[in-house]
Amino acid sequence: ANVLRNGSVLLQWGLRHWGPPPRPAAALRGFALNCSWDGTYTRFPCDSVELGAACRDYLLAEAHGSVRYRLCLQPRYAPPRPAPPAQCVEFRVEPAAMRDIVVAMTAVGGSICVMLVFICLLVAYITENLMSPALARGG
Repeated sequence: ANVLRNGSVLLQWGLRHWGPPPRPAAALRGFALNCSWDGTYTRFPCDSVELGAACRDYLLAEAHGSVRYRLCLQPRYAPPRPAPPAQCVEFRVEPAAMRDIVVAMTAVGGSICVMLVFICLLVAYITENLMSPALARGG
C-alpha cells in the first residue's frame, strides 16, 4: 500500500504474493477486496469489491487521517480450486491537513492583528490632528 500526499492510498499487487499458480493463469477469475477501518467510535467495513483478473492495482480515494485501515485481497480461481488465503495490509494515513489548518489560522490571525494596529493608529492620528485644533480654539 502506497500512501499518497493527496490522502489517497494506492494498493498494488502481483500473483507472486500467493506463490506459483497450480493451474494456468486463465483459471484466475479475479480478485475480492475486503476492507475495514476503525474510526473513533465504531468500525466501518466495506463490502467485498470484485476486481477483474487483469487488475493489479486499486486506488482508495479520500482516506481519513489517524484511522487504521485493513485491506485484504484474495484471488478467485475457477472451481474446483479453492481460493488461497487472503493477503492483508494494515496502514494509517497521517493527518497532514491539520498542520495546514494551523498554518492558515495563524496567517489569518496575524493579518487581523496587523489590520487592528493600523486602525488604532488611524484613530489616534485622526483624534490628535483633527480634534485638537477644534478644542484649542474653544479654550
